[in-house]
Order: sequence, then C-alpha cells, then structure tokens
Amino acid sequence: MAAWAVLAAAGRGERLGADRPKAFAKLRDRPLLAESLERLEASAWVDAIVIVAPPGWEEPSILVAEELGCSKVVSCVAGGETRAESVRAGVAEVGHDAAVLLVHDAARPVLPEEVLERVLTALNEGWDGAVPVLPLVDTVKRVRDSQVVETLPRGELVAAQTPQAFVAPVLREALAGDLAGATDCAALVEARGGRVTTVAGDPRLLKVTDAADLELVASFL
Repeated sequence: MAAWAVLAAAGRGERLGADRPKAFAKLRDRPLLAESLERLEASAWVDAIVIVAPPGWEEPSILVAEELGCSKVVSCVAGGETRAESVRAGVAEVGHDAAVLLVHDAARPVLPEEVLERVLTALNEGWDGAVPVLPLVDTVKRVRDSQVVETLPRGELVAAQTPQAFVAPVLREALAGDLAGATDCAALVEARGGRVTTVAGDPRLLKVTDAADLELVASFL
C-alpha cells in the first residue's frame, strides 16, 4: 500500500517579517523546509514525497532536497493562492499507485514519527481520514461584533494539526470540489460525507507563524 506525502510549503510567512517565504526562514542554520522534509524522507511509512513550493522557489526547494539526499522526492510544484489550492496542485502530481495520501505543513517542522504512525494506521480501521489533535485548555467563546454570543463546550473541541492522512481516492474527490473556506484537508473530506477520526497529536507540532514560534521550535530540536 503506497503512501505518498504532500509537503505543503507554499506559505508566504508575512508575519515572520523575513525577506523570504516561510519555508526558507532559518531554523537554526538551515531552511525551515529541511526539518520536516528530512523527517518524511527518513520515515518507513512514506514511499514518495511531493513538495509544494512558494511560486518561484521550486528550484531552491529541489536543491534543499538534493542537499539532504532525499531520494523520495519525485516532484516539486508551485503552490496556489490558498492552502487548499496548493494541496490540490501537489496531489495532482501524486502517482496513481498511491493508496494513501499524507498531507503535512512545512510550517510544523518537528514531525514525530509516532504521529505519522498513528494517522496512517488509523486508516486500517476503515476511516476515510485521520487527523492528529490536541485538547483545548482554554474556554472558547463565539464572538460577534466584540460581543460574546456563545460559550462553546470545551469537552467537544480540539485543535487540529498535521500530518493528516486520507484514503487517496477520497481526498482526490474532495479536492475536485469547491475549496472555498477550507483551512485543512479534513474539512473538505468531511463536507463530502467522509468519515474522519482523530488520533493523539503532539505539542511539538507547533505551527510556526512568527519569530517567537521559530525560537520555540528550535528548542524542541
């Protein structure tokens, strides 16, 4: 059962204040992209990798892969205006032998092998998709025009992370539809009636959005 990974690395990263896309911000002494790419390459669960790069940064992305000796990278394509469009571009490069599609954000560079195992093995239980999650510790309120209109039941809420794993035909079909408003792949599959389960996430899968996040992630390494 071939498992292909789509590494979404096309984010602009404007909140980092860098002179380059987020995937090429420096994490210690190398591009942010290198950390998750190296971990996907080393994983026995992953057979092939497609990189979705910032437009115009395809060649530098391939150079990073070559410098790391990433033989599993089979393609690198430019991303779109939204994350969902970028993932669709990446999935279009995936071979027809893929039974499972794994989508991961390069902005979450510390990718534990055990999380990869959890999302992929969950598909063997008959689910269409699997998402790593963390429980929320804060009370969450719905606000409209600065006014609290509802306090949500925290016990039913989780924070979703990546990597997210899907049965390949299910994700392909979901990506063929309307992508508007989707902030992760699971939302697209859910909208099509797909059955998505959750597995334990990991606090180290922090999403880098600003310079403070980069410093915190570096402390995990």
